[in-house]
Amino acid sequence: MNLFNIFSLIALTAFPFFENNSLIVQEFQGRAYYFSKTKMELGSWGARMSEAQKKQIKSRLKNRLEKTFVLVFNKNESLFYEEEKVDAISGATDSWGSNFARGKQYKNVNENKLIQAQEFYGKRFLVKDELQTIKWKMGSESKQVGNYLCFKATAVVPEKELSWYNFTWSDLNADKENPEIKLTQVEAWYTLQIPLQQGPAEYWGLPGLILEVSAGNTTMLCSQVVINPTDKVEIKTPDKGKEITKLDYSNTIQSKMLEMRNNRGRRRG
Repeated sequence: MNLFNIFSLIALTAFPFFENNSLIVQEFQGRAYYFSKTKMELGSWGARMSEAQKKQIKSRLKNRLEKTFVLVFNKNESLFYEEEKVDAISGATDSWGSNFARGKQYKNVNENKLIQAQEFYGKRFLVKDELQTIKWKMGSESKQVGNYLCFKATAVVPEKELSWYNFTWSDLNADKENPEIKLTQVEAWYTLQIPLQQGPAEYWGLPGLILEVSAGNTTMLCSQVVINPTDKVEIKTPDKGKEITKLDYSNTIQSKMLEMRNNRGRRRG
């Protein structure tokens, strides 16, 4: 039996009613909870630090290195958002980091549509664009993630497409005429037991819900899936803010940060 037939058999066994009951397919919905963890990279600067100093920095950056997310989904749509946490040390939210954090993200795989709410220094933006195309390479390797049998898929995606809402100071030093396109290796694990093309963050397009994904130094792992909960899932499309594309939003952030850096330099002078 070839790989395609195996996949098909698993999907039909897991959801035998999908083919015969269009009403159930239409109403199929759920929530998936993800835990995200990013490895702290201090580079050459970190080599000069003691283990105690590294531990202290890691503790202070915990809210940025470890996050929890919720993916609300139905057959074609999803809403992905971060659960806000209070800083364990200061008792406050991370105001600086929130300027470059991912906002509520709506994906419609049927219409190839992305709508994401972003807030940058008090100004609201509504980013509207197409979904990032991901050319997945599916393999036969499998593993268990929670209660679900998952299969491995890999892809290579431009780094900026995965973090267009974020900012690093190195962005200001990049060659605008001949920009370097950095690529990121992505490894995803999806389950045919939930046959939807959805996933967390920018990830989608596989024949089953993505339950685990690793890209760069960040891994997202699903901790719980609730299918057809008793309280009906409601997916509200973000609708507030200045409409803008992903590229224009990224350019807006860089322009503002360049202005802030120049103003700081003039004050010091």
